[in-house]
Amino acid sequence: MPVQLGQTGQLAGWPVIVFAIGLVLLVTLWVRKVKGAILIAILSTTVLAIIAEKVLDIGPSVSAAGVNPKGWSLTVPALPGFDDLFRKPDFGTLGEFNLIGGFQEAGVVTAILLVFTLMLADFFDTMGTMTAIGFEAGLLDEDGVPPYTERILVVDSIAAAVGGAAGVSSNTSYIESASGVGEGARTGLASVVTGVCFLLTIFAAPLVAVIPSEAAVPALVLVGFLMMQQVGEIDWKDLEIAIPAFLTIVLMPFTYSITVGIGAGFLAYVLIKVVVGKVSEIHTLLWIIAGLFVVYFAISPITSWLT
Repeated sequence: MPVQLGQTGQLAGWPVIVFAIGLVLLVTLWVRKVKGAILIAILSTTVLAIIAEKVLDIGPSVSAAGVNPKGWSLTVPALPGFDDLFRKPDFGTLGEFNLIGGFQEAGVVTAILLVFTLMLADFFDTMGTMTAIGFEAGLLDEDGVPPYTERILVVDSIAAAVGGAAGVSSNTSYIESASGVGEGARTGLASVVTGVCFLLTIFAAPLVAVIPSEAAVPALVLVGFLMMQQVGEIDWKDLEIAIPAFLTIVLMPFTYSITVGIGAGFLAYVLIKVVVGKVSEIHTLLWIIAGLFVVYFAISPITSWLT
C-alpha cells in the first residue's frame, strides 16, 4: 500500500488541519502528563471536526459525485438525530457459519492453505502485540517474554474463532492497547472495563460513528511513539541482531502487517546465522518457523501450483 502525505502527496484540506490540531493538542496534554489526554484529544478534535463540516460543508473524499482530495477520509462528522442516537443491534449474522462449506467451495488444498495463512498471521500478530505491550507496561521477564504467554495465545485463539462464528471480524489483540498502557493500565481490570464499554457502544453505534478518522489517528501517532521507544534496547552494532530488527521495524508499516515484519526478521536472522557459520546457534523451532514463513510468503504460487 502506498504511503504518502495526503491523497495527492501533499497535506491539504480542512480534515488535515483538524488532524494537525488534534495531534498538537494530544502531544501538549501528554507531555504535561494530563490524565485522559488521549480521550480528551479525540473528543475535542471530534467537536472541532463537526463544527468544520457544519460551517464549510467539506464532504467525503470519495462519493458518487467523484473524488475530493480535501474531503474526510472515512467518516463525515455530523451529529445524528436524537432518534438515531441509540439503535438496536443487529445479531442477524450470529451463528451463520459453515465449517465444511469453505472446503466444499474452495477445495481442500486451498482451504487448508487459507487456514494456515490466517493462523500464522494471527499467531505472530498476537506475539508481536503482546511483546510490545508487555514491554511498554514493564511486564516482561528477564528474557523479554510476557507473563502467561500461553494463556494469552489461548484466549486470543478462542476469541478469533468466536468472532468468526458470530459473523464479525476476527477478535484479536491490538497494538493500539499501548495507548491504554500509556495511561496507566497494568492489570486485567482495564481490559474488562474496555470490554464492557465496547458492549455498551453496540447500542450507541451511531454516536460512536460520528468520530472521524482524522480525530482518532493522532492517538495512533502516539502509539507509534510508544512502540519506537523500544528500539533503544537494540544493539545496533551487532549486525546479526540489527539487520533482522531493521527489516522487522521497516516492513511492518510499509506492508501494513505485523506478520510480514516478523517473518522478514526471522528469515533474515536465520540467513545471517547460516552465512556467518553459526548454524549450531539456530534452534530447531527457529528452523521450523522460518520454513513456515517461506510458505507464507510464497502462498500465492504454492496455491496456484497445488490447485
